[in-house]
Amino acid sequence: MTTTRILDRPDAGAPALAAFDTKLEVLLLPVSDVHRAADFYQQLGWRLDVDHREGDARIVHLTPPGSAASILFGTGVSPSAPGSAQLTFLAVSDIVAARAALVARGVEVSEVFHDQNGGYRFDPEARETGPDPDRRSYASFATFSDPDGNSWLLQEVTTRFPGRIDSGVTGFGSVGDLAGALRRAAAAHGEHEARNGGGHDANWPDWYAAWLAAEQSGAALPL
Repeated sequence: MTTTRILDRPDAGAPALAAFDTKLEVLLLPVSDVHRAADFYQQLGWRLDVDHREGDARIVHLTPPGSAASILFGTGVSPSAPGSAQLTFLAVSDIVAARAALVARGVEVSEVFHDQNGGYRFDPEARETGPDPDRRSYASFATFSDPDGNSWLLQEVTTRFPGRIDSGVTGFGSVGDLAGALRRAAAAHGEHEARNGGGHDANWPDWYAAWLAAEQSGAALPL
């Protein structure tokens, strides 16, 4: 007989604990050669935040463009085997442009692929070359690895699933992300004006703001 224990479950009548923020801050990356890894991630264009050296020891902290979370690696800081960090997700707003930018920086990147069954998977057995035919958010991927074999999965994300983002707090990680969102909003607003007689919409700033916030939070887009 198998039993499952739930530890430290509060009494039914106990007051609810106050929520507190726990932001994912840093991914500890296992590497064998700190200097080689530092060169590679700076080649990607990631921001160098900390480069601490003491004798032969070195600790490096870098942040991908537009990301709130960072990576950290260094001499003797990770108990994991070098190269054991696999398929860490990197969200991008345009998978084709992101891949091209990495290739231009000399990085070996897979072809863009999608799930041949129309799902949101990245199973090697179900890969079909090219972006998702409908360019659905979350459905197009590409992969690359660092010199130790730590692998990264690029995933195109344009519209978040409902509930993924606090609808009252939206923002953009980079100028490129904002520009892409504005282009999508402009196309949608053109359709909005056409549906309403084709005249100029004097309230376009409010419409744009509502559309951009709704796209990020996964809420219903304004028509």
